[in-house]
Amino acid sequence: MGGENWILCQSRNKKVVVRFAYPSQRFQDWVSQQWCIWRGQRIDPQSTNWLMGPFGNVDSIADDFIARLAEDEHLDIERKVKTGGLLSSIKELNLPESEFERLSPQVIDFYENTTQYDLELWIEWSTYFRPFGGLVQYLYSRRLKQLNLPLRPLETSRGINSELIMLRDSQSGEVKYTVWYRVLRSNNHVIYSGVYSTCVLPCGKACVKAIFPLPRGNATVIMSPTVGPNGELHLDSSGEKFGDPGLYFLLEDSKGGYWAQYIRSFREHIEVFADDRDELRAEHSITLWKQRMLEIHFKMFQSKQL
Repeated sequence: MGGENWILCQSRNKKVVVRFAYPSQRFQDWVSQQWCIWRGQRIDPQSTNWLMGPFGNVDSIADDFIARLAEDEHLDIERKVKTGGLLSSIKELNLPESEFERLSPQVIDFYENTTQYDLELWIEWSTYFRPFGGLVQYLYSRRLKQLNLPLRPLETSRGINSELIMLRDSQSGEVKYTVWYRVLRSNNHVIYSGVYSTCVLPCGKACVKAIFPLPRGNATVIMSPTVGPNGELHLDSSGEKFGDPGLYFLLEDSKGGYWAQYIRSFREHIEVFADDRDELRAEHSITLWKQRMLEIHFKMFQSKQL
């Protein structure tokens, strides 16, 4: 890995350049990035701007990437934000008028005023996938402080700390990035450190976009919104091809080239709704190869600090 970072292969009289991941990092991170290069595709950031987003530093993520991102793009960091939400307006989802009129006001309030809510969560792992979750946690999540889903119910018993971090343009004051930072109260382990926004796919569909920085890259989940008959918001990452909703791994190779891999077999579905007691909840299911991997149950309620 320390020598040449590309080789030339002969294939039917054509020269194919084989790129390599950045060498000076953990071996398991290098292997996963190399897998993305081999299985993914080279992308042009200008023509795939709907997909691009912040990348992480080598090794630990947590909120470490925020300072570098702010410095690189001349942004001001605002922590412990008191007002604001994951979306500045639910209208960013560009829902059909009939669906928008049906959408629950509580769901709208949560997305536009996320800072005013506390969260509780419970996680149910599939028996078959829990060992896989433990392996991912051992190799990546716990060290990276990113995508670190608890394996034991006791870890979530004391709830989570939820913080919105805004990165604003230093001249205009406009919010460029909104980071949703969530930490377990029981052990201070970071669960998620994600950058939330919306994007418009090549087909013209507006979607929710969540970017989770990783070493020299990120995991990006793009979810298509619809409204159910009872005013609940459905977000779904199911798709069939590059350019559809779904999970994408992005990275920058050792020569500064950009790559993306679309993972069609990994799908997420989130339903945000007010239950029969008028309490706001969310059900988050994750499947792999059409098999249930885990379910995350959220309860959202007005912060006692208000």
